[in-house]
Amino acid sequence: MDANARPEIELDTPFFRIYKDGRADRLVGTRTVPPGHDADTGVTSKDVVIDGDTGVYVRLYLPETATRPGDDDSTKKLPVLLYFHGGGFVTESAASPAALKRAGLPEHPLPAGYDDSFSALKWAVSGSGGDPWLSEHGDLGRVFLAGDSAGGNIVHNVAMMATRQDGDQDSDLAARIERAALLHAAFGGSDPVAGETPELVALTEKLWRAVCPEAAGGPDDPRMNPLVAAAAPSLRDLPCKRVLVCAAEADFLRPRCRAYYEGLAASGWDGAVEWFESMGQPHVFFLHNSGSDEAVAFMGRLVAFFTQT
Repeated sequence: MDANARPEIELDTPFFRIYKDGRADRLVGTRTVPPGHDADTGVTSKDVVIDGDTGVYVRLYLPETATRPGDDDSTKKLPVLLYFHGGGFVTESAASPAALKRAGLPEHPLPAGYDDSFSALKWAVSGSGGDPWLSEHGDLGRVFLAGDSAGGNIVHNVAMMATRQDGDQDSDLAARIERAALLHAAFGGSDPVAGETPELVALTEKLWRAVCPEAAGGPDDPRMNPLVAAAAPSLRDLPCKRVLVCAAEADFLRPRCRAYYEGLAASGWDGAVEWFESMGQPHVFFLHNSGSDEAVAFMGRLVAFFTQT
């Protein structure tokens, strides 16, 4: 074989590329940002390992307002926001990997990402078993979930996992989840929804089978397609009382985001679901052009969702 010949591509996505010989390239998520204090925002961050066996860690963020005494010389506890990053279920991390890695992707196929994310939720609300930042400054009875792209998918599935745990183990975990924001969330299915092309359906199916080889139903696995009739628990069982679904007009995932919004609204769920669309913008534009007018408007809407009483 010619050593200079280009390898054949098995799967090409915006996040990673898999070759037929088993090698793979990560195309995004190769830059790291260390924890520390951000003088511009007054936010301090640190990394905490939550599972010594697997090395899974979270990055905690603490705003200086959380440590500022109130009128009664006490500090007001803040809701706990868990944010799940995107990256096609394969790339990115709490800090993002340090260098482009070539290996058989992914190293830890789903459901590992779901399980790790759910472990982070349980760890965050565990009180003394978590971290002093959380126990001293976090209102562990008020949990907000948010995530972009694949992270938006994880938001939905972590909430559903909490519902199942509550039913099986008489836990109050689901009751703690107050609000959820799905930002350009990654969902799919075998049949196109309104505005979705057959080509995109085919690409989503290939991606899902690559990242979740255990999924017998392919892209109609309820974790990827929560609109399927077989989904258990169903959308009507979503534990939180307020959900914000965000999309971008030029995003290839926009049709699926809209279908999720409409499906939740029609499911019999007793909460309030809101829709916010950024016109003329592509997928997760707010991560790459955070200073644009559209990104500022997007962030303002997100902040309002979490702070409104």
